[in-house]
Amino acid sequence: MTMTSKMTSKTTSPPAARRRVTIERTFDAPVEDVWELWTTKEGIESWWGPDGFRVEVRQLDLRPGGELHYDMIAVAPEQIAFMNRSGMPVSQRCRLTYTEITPLRRLSYVHLVDFVPGVEPYELVHVVDLHPTARGVRMVLTFEAMHDERWTEMAAQGWEMELGKLARALAH
Repeated sequence: MTMTSKMTSKTTSPPAARRRVTIERTFDAPVEDVWELWTTKEGIESWWGPDGFRVEVRQLDLRPGGELHYDMIAVAPEQIAFMNRSGMPVSQRCRLTYTEITPLRRLSYVHLVDFVPGVEPYELVHVVDLHPTARGVRMVLTFEAMHDERWTEMAAQGWEMELGKLARALAH
């Protein structure tokens, strides 16, 4: 994982220009398989959500301006306890809006962050770039930092877990 720029101070709303977090992975799989896991209901449900969570896709409209609606559901006792301690529901409705779809190459979307207690809703940009290589696919995930460093670290850790699940899904 590569983090760029300076750390931001804690605020109750996101700064105007946020730093970006970048995570890279190389998968021994065809680009079509990686793309399918990012862009289909079955694919997303097979790996999204950090350890201890599962995802149920309710709506998927894969086009610029289209939306993905899904529920992030805590299923492991530790995650259920975390959600309860944080004053958050165990099942969280989530929404993102696709901004760019370049088949087999790039997926960009804005994710609505409306689930953090005491923080006004805001949006985070995510970009997934896929680069076919002789040994598979190099994936570069870039996302904006959240409203404070603690939440940004949790997001990065969540993505690290999720990308491990993506690698396992591709191995099957």
